[in-house]
Amino acid sequence: MNSTQRGIRLIAGMAGLAFAATACGFNSSSDSSSNDSADDETPATEGASEDTEGTSGGGASGDITMLVPAYSDQTKGLWEGMIADFGKENGDVNVELQVESWDNINQVIQTKTQSGDAPDILNIDAYASYALDDLLYPVEEVVSPEVLEDFEPSFAENASLDGTMFGMPLIASARSLFYNKDLFEQAGIAEPPTTWDELYEDAKKISELGDGVVGYGMPLGSEEAQAETSIFVFGNGGSWGDSEEITADTPENVEAVEFMQKMIDDGLTEPDPGSQDRTPLLNVFKQGKIGMMVGLPPTVTEIEAEFPELNYGTAAIPTADGEPVTVGVADHLMAFKNDGDNQEAVTAFLDYFYSPEVYTKFVDAEGFLPTTQSGSEALADKESIQTFLELLPSAQFYPSTNPAWPNTQGAIQQQIGTIAQGADPAEVLAEIQGAAEGGF
Repeated sequence: MNSTQRGIRLIAGMAGLAFAATACGFNSSSDSSSNDSADDETPATEGASEDTEGTSGGGASGDITMLVPAYSDQTKGLWEGMIADFGKENGDVNVELQVESWDNINQVIQTKTQSGDAPDILNIDAYASYALDDLLYPVEEVVSPEVLEDFEPSFAENASLDGTMFGMPLIASARSLFYNKDLFEQAGIAEPPTTWDELYEDAKKISELGDGVVGYGMPLGSEEAQAETSIFVFGNGGSWGDSEEITADTPENVEAVEFMQKMIDDGLTEPDPGSQDRTPLLNVFKQGKIGMMVGLPPTVTEIEAEFPELNYGTAAIPTADGEPVTVGVADHLMAFKNDGDNQEAVTAFLDYFYSPEVYTKFVDAEGFLPTTQSGSEALADKESIQTFLELLPSAQFYPSTNPAWPNTQGAIQQQIGTIAQGADPAEVLAEIQGAAEGGF
């Protein structure tokens, strides 16, 4: 299940909450049906008790409850191993782990919070509604200053409300340009483009190769139209707004969508992008029929497994002025206040988790990107994600803490593809703005 689907489930399953975060980048290698019930509630330090008795590190004590989703079949084991190792240094802290599938976790946490039984630590994408209900600790109260300062600034800002950080970015996803080196060579292109002008010219040269080859893949179908459009909007200095206001129809956004339409009208993309979703179109890229397309970190793994002979590279996404930018997405950890007795124990565990050697092991095993600066440094030599890591500091985000964003995203997914049939970009964005203001 990808995170777009998770975000839709979140909006539907938590309709009584004020806000919902919209994720759009994470792909799970399994929907983890083996981890989809409360039977997975596990006191994960129990097996290590004989080795850890009396070895408390730092004086923290207490019982911590922790609710997490399963990103893959190995998620539960990763957490259990980590908790057991934590217990060797913190024998007076017991961490009780509960793992749920993404299909169930939104309903589980909704039931728990409504019954006053929230976990001490929660891993999910949305944090804003809990912060607005005054259920969460500010992050500065549950991690050390060193951990707080280690988060990538752009991700820390995205995890904040009114300047206060309530979510701890856990795992990240970003976008980069995937390009076919063989098609570049055939078209006489030496380097991947960095500006829109170069993107246009290179896509034109590749499209002119014929034999069904497409210069640039532009999926504007309902799966992830908001992500593809954001690539161009952000690349022109535009945005969708912030927690207070949606700004869909600004001049910068209109100009970006006009450039997208020019690419379509001039035959540099696949036919009828409005009917094309990212996943099937990426399969066409993997088959060597698309010169350039934006992809995700899991795309690297997929190519290695499915089309290991594909001669491709990754690069920064071209923008209007050549300055790098990417679409960022993050899931979060958050700490519930509850009765306040476990604050020291929660802090001890979170500081342990975000230590570079522990944190990067988890992130790397699950196939995502780190949200800490030390994590990026630790994984800097991993060639397959190097481009993504370089782009993380330039990540921009959806205004997912704005209650109007779900309507806005839905309108983008349904309407932006009409530019392929000649709809006026300014009018389309005005309609999307209307959706944000309650008219959709």
